[in-house]
Amino acid sequence: MHKRHFHLRLSCTYQTDKNEIDQLQVEVLKDDAWEALELNIRSPGFLLFINGLFTCQHLYMRTNCAERGLILRAGKGELQIDTDEVWEVTRADASFDVELQSGVPSEDDLAYILERMKHCPVSSNILERIPLHNAVNFIPA
Repeated sequence: MHKRHFHLRLSCTYQTDKNEIDQLQVEVLKDDAWEALELNIRSPGFLLFINGLFTCQHLYMRTNCAERGLILRAGKGELQIDTDEVWEVTRADASFDVELQSGVPSEDDLAYILERMKHCPVSSNILERIPLHNAVNFIPA
């Protein structure tokens, strides 16, 4: 059995009360070293797929934070994916540590944001087959 592991991370700063991206850097772990993720027409299809999942989770996290009045200053995120020998995803974990500029999240806010993240278009199309675990950790202003 040949299993595969993929690990992406992002670092981001935000602007405006809508948590729009100011600066974003995404990296992929390759041969035990982090490399900037540069997508183009020669990028492996599976890497495009998991980056789509990561991007979608990030979008829904920051958008739903703004909807709840949680304004972000900066954040870090990670996506870890495991597959089996035929490339079927067996594990998907998306997590974000976000520094608040303003707002105080309640337990209800966190539950809402995590639930909404599972409704991003990519996640909505894979949840039946892929066990997606997501997490958001808020760092107070």
